[in-house]
Amino acid sequence: MKPFEIIFSIFLSAGAIQGLVFGILLWRDQGVNRTANKVLATILFFFTYRLLVELLKIFGFGYYDWLYHILLEYNWIYGALIYFFVKAYVTPNYRFRLKDEWIHFIPVLIEFFWSNFIKSQTFFWDGTKESLSWLGYWGYVVWMHYPTQFVLTTALIIFYTAKSTVLMKEVEHERSYIIPQALRWVHRVVTVLKYYALCVLVIVLSDFLFLDYAFTKIYEYPIFVGMAAITYWLGIQGYTHRNTPVIKPNAVLDEHHLSRLKQIALQLEQKMQDDELYKDPELSLTTLSNYLGIKSYLITKCLNVHFNTKFNDYVNMYRIEELKRLLSDEKNKNYTLLALAYEAGFNSKASFNRAVKKLTGKPPGALKP
Repeated sequence: MKPFEIIFSIFLSAGAIQGLVFGILLWRDQGVNRTANKVLATILFFFTYRLLVELLKIFGFGYYDWLYHILLEYNWIYGALIYFFVKAYVTPNYRFRLKDEWIHFIPVLIEFFWSNFIKSQTFFWDGTKESLSWLGYWGYVVWMHYPTQFVLTTALIIFYTAKSTVLMKEVEHERSYIIPQALRWVHRVVTVLKYYALCVLVIVLSDFLFLDYAFTKIYEYPIFVGMAAITYWLGIQGYTHRNTPVIKPNAVLDEHHLSRLKQIALQLEQKMQDDELYKDPELSLTTLSNYLGIKSYLITKCLNVHFNTKFNDYVNMYRIEELKRLLSDEKNKNYTLLALAYEAGFNSKASFNRAVKKLTGKPPGALKP
């Protein structure tokens, strides 16, 4: 191994170890930003994985052996994860639900299946173009001899960092709710990742246009040193700010905001009663926000100010009242308590038991008339 490759591998190892250690710490954290911390940990895990793949290549693994078919690319997930991190950080009680966010994972699914297809071509190739299908041959050329992966990766990161910036600006308009200093480090993270993506794009295109991209791969050195540095820095930033709240716990609201929250409260009550939204066992803050056309952080603030409660408790109170109504109906006397709980909107026995105990202080059986 050349001295330069030794230094290169040390940089990558430091970033990978940092990403793994802080990723585990953030994943296990149960503080105020636990959902955002888990998303940030996931970003660190993917960065760590990518650095480890490059380390294996340096040491001669993964090019011609079975690892080649296992170490697939997941570069197109970075952008979506950055956006989920910001969304979770600025949205109180945010819960990730795949049915609400699935569209953001289409690029990484395409990358996963396409990468498998391209790597499978090695089973058919005998050194001649004719041994591959038209799609297999040109797919391999475009995937391996052109900077397709990096261009789309950077495009997705730039798109999602811009989307994240817009989201933070929307939240910052509600100055009464927000601790402005709490968002500064998130802005730094988004800005660093955006400019890193732009630098990667410039480096890769320069190598492709002016050097021998397909064979020399000079671009790998600055790109992965940069990724290692960002992984190292991001782990420290995330861990330092893991419990930094963004929403003021007792924000003083002006008359305009109070009036707006009152309108939301009336609209929320009407929809819950008329449309019985609480009966949806998969109801989340995100789906409710989409249904009402109201930002989720405003719904959360409304629940805090007008009802002095949290989202889950608010919905579960409706479910408990509905369960009491069902229990009092003679037509339901042959149904079990749990069956009626499911009918009222609870999605499991455990969540039903916890909610009743927490909100009534009594065991579920006490609800029976």
